Amino acid sequence: MAYKKTEQYDEQVTADLAAAYRQTLALLGEDVQREGLEKTPERVAKAMQYLTQGYQQNAIDILNSAKFNEDVSEMVIVKDIELYSLCEHHMLPFVGKAHVAYIPNGYITGLSKIARVVDVFARRLQVQERLTTQILASIDEALNPMGVAVVIEASHFCMMMRGVSKQNSVTTTSAFSGAFTKEPTRSEFLRLIGAKLS
Repeated sequence: MAYKKTEQYDEQVTADLAAAYRQTLALLGEDVQREGLEKTPERVAKAMQYLTQGYQQNAIDILNSAKFNEDVSEMVIVKDIELYSLCEHHMLPFVGKAHVAYIPNGYITGLSKIARVVDVFARRLQVQERLTTQILASIDEALNPMGVAVVIEASHFCMMMRGVSKQNSVTTTSAFSGAFTKEPTRSEFLRLIGAKLS
């Protein structure tokens, strides 16, 4: 069976980005004509479009595409959702995992949609603090649950590869709404995901 590429890229955007990356490489002192770099500008242009595809996606639409009326009110948790994003300050990666919970209030959504929402916001130029609250806000808006909780743990390459060069630091951010602002519910969530937040 032949391999088939599924990614779609805007040809004009790819050409414009490639031209900019070609100039960037030249400014860094590279020979953009050498074999190893000849196609690099186009590759990077496509990679950046892929890594920022969240700008063309709508989290609310994703959640609503699998929204079901269910009379349940127990906590739903999707944990250890892998995330890969780009820090907007240095455009270096930060990678980690998200833990997301909500308490239904008449509606649930497909579990994979929670992971897709994480990707929608992670596939943009980001800061971890904003990423955390955007995930929470979209679930709140689409499902109107009794509460939402989001915890993200990530390692930032802008701290690992440059600057302070701290290889083992992990940044944790959290956001809570509704029932999760109350201590018993929040503590149950944190216990179930194994997080240690005061």
